[in-house]
This record gives sequence, structure tokens and C-alpha cells, in this order.
Amino acid sequence: MLIRFKKTMEKIAMGLLSFTPEEKDVKKLQETIKNYSENQDEVLFLWKEAEDMIGAIGVHVDDDQKQIMIQHVSVNPSHRDNGIGQQMVQALCQRYESYEVVGNELTDDFLSKCK
Repeated sequence: MLIRFKKTMEKIAMGLLSFTPEEKDVKKLQETIKNYSENQDEVLFLWKEAEDMIGAIGVHVDDDQKQIMIQHVSVNPSHRDNGIGQQMVQALCQRYESYEVVGNELTDDFLSKCK
């Protein structure tokens, strides 16, 4: 289930995003979390199964263009290869059903595998 990121989930979100290669640097990771916290066009969702947060998906929402750009997709390594990333993309598509969902240079290949 997709849950919108809240400040109280910061440590969990940072842990999940740290699994992505571009977010290995702590300062970069802190900047990314700050961006998701303060910019209303940047939205981070966490994926919850049972009691655990096991994934994160971050998007840029362009209401004028009716477009969602996936910026980050991350799944806890112990839950990879179970279709969690694809489930997050599908849930995102349902949540923003009137929007076009696109990837950026980091997520485009993954997104094309989900369609």
C-alpha cells in the first residue's frame, strides 16, 4: 500500500532511498528528503506491507501538464525481485489515473519494464 511520506517517517525514507546508487552520499540524501518535505510538487510515497515499509517511490507532479515523473524507485534488497517496484508504479498510476506517468533518465528503463 502506498503511503504519503510524512516528516515522522524521515529515517525510514532515508534508509530506503539510500539503496539507490545516486543517493549514497549522506548530504545528497538529506537534500533529497528536504526537497520532498518542502516542495509541494515533489511527492514521496513509501510502500507498506504488513507492518514494514519496504519501498519508496518519489515523483514530480506537474498539474499543468497532467504528468507524473518518477524520480526515485527503491526497494529494500531483501524484498527485491518480488514485483514490489512494479506494484508501486501500478498503485501510483491508479492514484494519478488522469496523469501520464513518465520516467526520468534514472527511472525510464525500469518504468518501461512495468508497462
